[in-house]
Amino acid sequence: MARSNTRVGLNKGHPTTPLEKRAKPSHRKGTQSQRTNFVRSVVREVAGFAPYERRVMELLRNSKDKKARKLTKKRLGTLLRSKRKLEELGNVIQESRRAGH
Repeated sequence: MARSNTRVGLNKGHPTTPLEKRAKPSHRKGTQSQRTNFVRSVVREVAGFAPYERRVMELLRNSKDKKARKLTKKRLGTLLRSKRKLEELGNVIQESRRAGH
């Protein structure tokens, strides 16, 4: 609300122009850089999948989603991480099916 040079009330005080706030570097947290994406893709290509990830993909192929979710939650610690991992591995399975056909 604009101030109106009065001493009392909701919009009391000397009228000033607000300064633009600069974006903090901390607001960038969580956004992936191109370099990070590239490095992760190279590591995935070279190292492949962890044994538990291969097992989870097999469970997903056999439509045992609940078992897969429980396994990833046990390995990764939280349900949100588990859901992300399942989404990622589901996409990998879909890509392999597209490449196969």
